[in-house]
Amino acid sequence: MLKTLGEMLFGGSCFLCRGKADALLCAPCEADLPRLGAELCPRCALASPGGALCGRCLTRPPAYDATSAALAYAFPADVLVQALKFRGELALAPVLGDLLARCITEAADCIVPVPLSSERLRSRGYNQSLEIARRVATLTGARLAPELCERRRDTATQMDLPLEERARNVRGAFHCPGIIGSATVAVLDDVMTTGATLDEIAATLKRAGAMRVVNWVVARTAPHV
Repeated sequence: MLKTLGEMLFGGSCFLCRGKADALLCAPCEADLPRLGAELCPRCALASPGGALCGRCLTRPPAYDATSAALAYAFPADVLVQALKFRGELALAPVLGDLLARCITEAADCIVPVPLSSERLRSRGYNQSLEIARRVATLTGARLAPELCERRRDTATQMDLPLEERARNVRGAFHCPGIIGSATVAVLDDVMTTGATLDEIAATLKRAGAMRVVNWVVARTAPHV
C-alpha cells in the first residue's frame, strides 16, 4: 500500500532526491538519514558515554522514564519532518512511523500523541504526531489513545522561544480528563529539543495514575548548553 501511495503522489520518484524509487524514499536516501549513535542516555536520548544516564538526568531527573528516538534532527531528516508538519505531506507520516518503530525497544500499553490546541488544530488541519502514531500503533500493537491527554490552552510555539522559557511556556498546559490505570504510556512526538513539552506531559500523565511514561520521538536535536 505504501509503495502504491508513493507512486501515486510522487510518480515513482524519491521525495528527497527525486530519483527513481519504489517508495517515498529511495534506498540511498534512506541510508543517508542521520541515525543516532549507540551510546545514548536511556532517559533523554542524548549522547552519553557507555549509554549511561547522563549528568543532566541524574542532577534533574525529568518526569519521563525513557526516550526512544529514531534520527538526529539534521539534514535530511529535518526536511521530512518539516514537510509533514508544515506542508501537509501526510504520506510521509507512515515513513516516519516506520523509522521510529524500528528503534523502539520497550513495549507500551498505549500511545498518546502530543496534543495540539484546538486553535492550532483548526489552523493546521491535522496533528502530525497523531498521524505518525497511527502507523506506530499498527506496528507495535500498542493502543492509540489520544483521548488520555488534552492541551487545555494554546501556547506560543516552542521553537519561537528561548530555551530557558520553554518549560514555563508549557507549564499547566496539559490535562488528563480521566484516571489512567497502572500502565506504561508512550508519548509520541515528531521532534524532541529541550524535552520541556514531553516532561510536562509525563508529569501530567503520572498525576493521573500512569505507572511509567516513555518518549517515542522521530528526531532528537543536538544537546543545548
